[in-house]
Amino acid sequence: MSARWHLSLIGMGMGSPAHLTRQGEQALRRLDLLLLPDKGEDKAELAAARLRLLQAVRPDFDTDAGGDLRVARYAVPPRDGSDAADTPRYLDGVRRWHDALARAWAQALRDHLPHGGRAGALIWGDPALFDSSMRIAQRVARELPLEWEAVPGISALQALTAAHGVPLNELASPVLITTGRRLRQHGCPPDVPALAVMLDGGTAFETLPDPHAWRIWWGAYLGLPQQTLDSGPLAQTGPRIARARAALRQAHGWILDIYLLKRHGADDC
Repeated sequence: MSARWHLSLIGMGMGSPAHLTRQGEQALRRLDLLLLPDKGEDKAELAAARLRLLQAVRPDFDTDAGGDLRVARYAVPPRDGSDAADTPRYLDGVRRWHDALARAWAQALRDHLPHGGRAGALIWGDPALFDSSMRIAQRVARELPLEWEAVPGISALQALTAAHGVPLNELASPVLITTGRRLRQHGCPPDVPALAVMLDGGTAFETLPDPHAWRIWWGAYLGLPQQTLDSGPLAQTGPRIARARAALRQAHGWILDIYLLKRHGADDC
């Protein structure tokens, strides 16, 4: 009988066990293999955070021995991110990156579960929101006899708005969810009342032409012991956030943060 695999893409929130759903806990307990990305020494803490979360759900898991659960570390291939986010060249580069990741996942399944079984990957936030794990799983399923599922987790947006006690959208109004790269390159459309910015490698809010028009709610390491929050008028709060962000990255070696922007005068502000 040929090998068959099942893959669970498990939303892990911001790395806190409290951000796992009950469904996520159950999926982790069933795993035979955890796919663990290796992004190099400077990002080693990200892999360690996944292992700590795993141990919180499966206390008998030994990071060295593993027991019934094995860990497959795979090297994350580099991605060319030099082009603007909406250009064909950028999108082609991302697709090639996804192809390379799919090959790494498929090889890890063959090497570490040669007879098939249940594998999983812990996904920051939720697999459906600004994450490509489902696209990668679809590629793997074209190469191997694979069934896969997405297990929801607490998204960074949920954790941010809950931590600040602020609703995501204004009354009867939309919110635009975008990336720091796109905000930096294209700015904010004039008719957008609220803007949630994810995957910002820097402080793209500093590129807004009129900081006095906005209020910001920012959070880093949401749900973790080092959680840091700040909010207020962007013109005054933005520089303080930029300094805090740089200090936190220096202290911890990595940072995961997100922010919400709303135009002044909104009812919910």
